[in-house]
Amino acid sequence: MKFIYILVISSMLIACGTTVGIDYDKTADFSTYTTYNFYPSIDSGLSDLDDKRVMQAADSLLQQRGFVKSETPQIYINFFAKENISNSRNTLGIGIGGGGGNVGVGVSGGIPIGGRVVAQQFTMDFIDVTKDDLVWQAVADGEYKEKASPAQKEAYYWDVVAKMLKKYPPKK
Repeated sequence: MKFIYILVISSMLIACGTTVGIDYDKTADFSTYTTYNFYPSIDSGLSDLDDKRVMQAADSLLQQRGFVKSETPQIYINFFAKENISNSRNTLGIGIGGGGGNVGVGVSGGIPIGGRVVAQQFTMDFIDVTKDDLVWQAVADGEYKEKASPAQKEAYYWDVVAKMLKKYPPKK
């Protein structure tokens, strides 16, 4: 019984996190890419502050893995996001009912809790500078609270970028 309880809780936590999918050019030799920089004109659809958060997270994580930021990079990194705001899918259910014999009647409803959320599809592209060709792409689906604090947004973007870069370079 304890095992089932832990399994259910774990699956709920995993299901609520950011999901990441990748695609890449099978002919690219990812071992040759050691330097990077951000695309000169990024139009991400995010605020300037969020752009800086993403760039700081990517810089830190890539440099920890041995990549070097360069003015003459082998890879350009581009990123952009599509966002929409919706009510939280978390609700508190309330219901009443009654019945007798073979007849039953019930009324129930859900009260939204947690406020509004920003559902975001975040895309990060790695472009080979010499060929001007897309060689790797990651797409993450996640959400954060509409009224998130700067610290919460920073944590969200660090988490998203870390999950994306965990899948780079791709395993053949």
